Order: sequence, then structure tokens, then C-alpha cells
Amino acid sequence: MKTLVCLLLFVLPFQWQTDFDTAKKTAGQEHKLILLNFSGSDWCGPCILFTKEYLGSEDFSQIADKDLVCVNADFPRKSKNKLSAELTKSNEALAERYNKEGVFPFTLLLDAKGNVIKTWAGKPKETPGEWTSNLKSLIQSKK
Repeated sequence: MKTLVCLLLFVLPFQWQTDFDTAKKTAGQEHKLILLNFSGSDWCGPCILFTKEYLGSEDFSQIADKDLVCVNADFPRKSKNKLSAELTKSNEALAERYNKEGVFPFTLLLDAKGNVIKTWAGKPKETPGEWTSNLKSLIQSKK
């Protein structure tokens, strides 16, 4: 049984959300912060590296599971990755509010009401471990 639980935790890490209103509601109910990430998943090299090396790390997964509601606002360019019209409109509205300059990747730490706590423009210069450690410190300071 213990092995099954460990396997499920490994296979079923935190989930990225696409609905910002639902994410805010969940963050409020669960006393979590929101991590909003703007990416160009199929064309932006720094976005792909940031997702793989930083957001895909085990350290980040542990923090995300416990303390964050993660939202991805993706802007793919390839037709095979095209989003629904509704999701595209939702992501554009998020960009109008939080990423007017169109920076990719652009990541924000928000409170449950959507107020900005911290932003990161581009791929961080610090290592994934340092970035995750700094994120964890920010989260702890807001609890």
C-alpha cells in the first residue's frame, strides 16, 4: 500500500490550471498563493527551458503541491497546439491585466485576490534550486 501511495504521488503531481477565476477561488479556500506563468510553449526557447528546468523540478513540485495554485497562460503559435477560442480569450485577458509588455516567459506570484506579490521577467538568472528556495521564502513570508 505504501508503494502505491508513493507511486501515485510521483505520477500525479500538482495540476496546472487554465481558469484564473477558479484558481483564485481555490487559492482562497485552501489558503494558497497563485503562481501565474505566461509561456509560448511551442516557440519560446526560454519558456521551454524555464518549464523544464524550473517548473518541472521535483523541488518546485513539492512547493506547488503544498502552497500554490498554478495557472498557465499559454500562447502557442503552431496550429497543432491551437487553444480553444474561449481559452485564447481568457489568456489574452490575463495578459492585458498582468503582462501588457508581452514578456515571455513571465511569471507572477499573486495572492488569492490576484494582487501581485512578485514578478519574474524571462528565465531567471539564478539556478533552479536558488529560484525555488527564494520562492519558498516568499511563500513563507506571506503565510
